Amino acid sequence: MRGPLFYSKILLFGEYGIIKDSKGLSIPYNVYKGALKIDKNQTPETKNSNQSLARFAEYLDTLQKENPELVSFDIASLTEDIKQGLYFDSSIPQGYGVGSSGALVAAVYDKYAFDKITILENLTREKLLTLKHIFAEMESFFHGKSSGLDPLNSYLSLPILINSKDHIEPAGIPSQVKNGKGAVFLLDSGSIGETAPMVQIFMENMKNEGFRNMLKNQFAKHTDACIEDFLQGNVKSLFGNIKQLSKVVLENFKPMIPAQFHKLWKKGIDSNAYYLKLCGSGGGGYILGFTEDLQKAQKALKNYKLEVVYTF
Repeated sequence: MRGPLFYSKILLFGEYGIIKDSKGLSIPYNVYKGALKIDKNQTPETKNSNQSLARFAEYLDTLQKENPELVSFDIASLTEDIKQGLYFDSSIPQGYGVGSSGALVAAVYDKYAFDKITILENLTREKLLTLKHIFAEMESFFHGKSSGLDPLNSYLSLPILINSKDHIEPAGIPSQVKNGKGAVFLLDSGSIGETAPMVQIFMENMKNEGFRNMLKNQFAKHTDACIEDFLQGNVKSLFGNIKQLSKVVLENFKPMIPAQFHKLWKKGIDSNAYYLKLCGSGGGGYILGFTEDLQKAQKALKNYKLEVVYTF
């Protein structure tokens, strides 16, 4: 057995802000993907995934008992498949902010949910919100608190614009310019980031009024402007706003930026060669970069591995 493929995602804008109702923009990233498979001859890797799925199945069983209105699963088939050696075969790096658990959640929902909402039907706002809610509950097993956005992105394989908690819609993003000079890229920090502790630091900071004001008046303001510019294709204005956003993040989200990248982050802002921002919750994994001149950025970051995601 081999299930359909589900892709990783990149939250271009809105990390942390979406927890507090600012805008976000998420795009599928089909370089990395995963699918459910059955393998009777288990390797240590597939065994690990299989055991994790067994714990996930127990969690889903509890979830549907506590919340029967929301979702129900074919737990019998899922349990049987787990006994047969079900695992999630994935190339998506874990702890890198590109949605490894999101793709797994989407795959399990797709295969084992009863009365599932499919991507072929007319996706009303209500249906999107229901899906997001189901996915948030499912993904909480992995993160403690989830917005449900990563699995939604993976499941639909469409760019998603988050206007607010209760208003999300598929978004049309400008098509890429094949040999564009400008680019969005991923920079490998070389270490894994754990989502839960980062979210905890953020929640602690939210108790501080100064931090809350910064989030509303600076972080959310620049994030919303970046999204607006990106969707409209206003590249010049976009880079002005990204620069501001990169500064705000460096000043206020230091714990989420691996220490060895603080200088590099500032260097980008000072030289205008590139601007860095968090990719997911930070603390490691990937860092997201934006540049108006890819060659210039590659030169400035020649000691690092860059992965181009999108070109302007």
